[in-house]
Amino acid sequence: MSLERTLTVRVERISRQTPEILAFELSHPWGRPLPAYEAGAHIDVHMPGGFSRQYSLARAPSGNASYVIGVKREAGSRGGSASMHERVREGDLLPISAPRNTFPLREEATHHLLLAGGIGMTPLLAMAQALAARGANFTLCVFARSEEHLAFADALRAPALAPHLRLHLDQGNDASQRIDLRALLAERAGNTHLYVCGPGGFMQAVRDAAAAARWPEDALHAEYFAAPTDANTTTGLPFTLKLARRGISVPVAADQTAVDALHEVGIDIPVSCQQGLCGTCVVEGDGEGAEHRDFCLTGTERKTRVALCCSRARGQELVLQL
Repeated sequence: MSLERTLTVRVERISRQTPEILAFELSHPWGRPLPAYEAGAHIDVHMPGGFSRQYSLARAPSGNASYVIGVKREAGSRGGSASMHERVREGDLLPISAPRNTFPLREEATHHLLLAGGIGMTPLLAMAQALAARGANFTLCVFARSEEHLAFADALRAPALAPHLRLHLDQGNDASQRIDLRALLAERAGNTHLYVCGPGGFMQAVRDAAAAARWPEDALHAEYFAAPTDANTTTGLPFTLKLARRGISVPVAADQTAVDALHEVGIDIPVSCQQGLCGTCVVEGDGEGAEHRDFCLTGTERKTRVALCCSRARGQELVLQL
């Protein structure tokens, strides 16, 4: 496995947002600007215990003096969220990756509909702030269990966002604060683009409602925190990678990923999440000849790009521009 270049940041501030969510503000140790990014971007955070996780940047770009991420303590986590909650303190230094963005705002959209479930609010909050700053047309729908479980509440209720915010509280008594997903997505007004991030069940409910209303695939953009539990992102039939620029072929075994097969012949492909979520391993190639198993590429992007950590060939060969 190869990793992209890392940079070191200082944990400037930790603030509790909900009983389960902490916000971490990260800055350059010497006060320098951090690398620029666009709303929807995420970073890899390398934390104590050898864990590495992806976290969305929860604030619109503004001078890049610091980054803000939100980390939910997951009861069934493999250790990443526990490490951030229990072992990271203000003043600590952490290695992170430069920001990457596989979940950008679409410039062609005339309206942006942002649907956030729980901690999935983080990239959509940054998007909403960026859209408000440029006077764009958008709606931000936030789904949370209760007021107590609403992260970044102050930012959500800032004057620039408040007119665009619709809040759905599962435990709220006010029926007007409930949002019916199927009714919300029943009609697509104009060139509206839909962005969604949140727990798996929420993501699937949004996808089902959008499919029932026949939303175009390229108008639906999703950011996953984890691959769906029924996703098969590794094994399959053996095939051959044809590297067009090198003029060589590399066999990929049934129980092997394309990334691992390339690594065996000395070709390093950067990887991070290894679940097809983050886009680190995406390369140009014959996307129409690929069996795509990623969750980061749009339908259009899949025609010419392939996520190598999980995708396989539809037939016996997959051509890559490597």
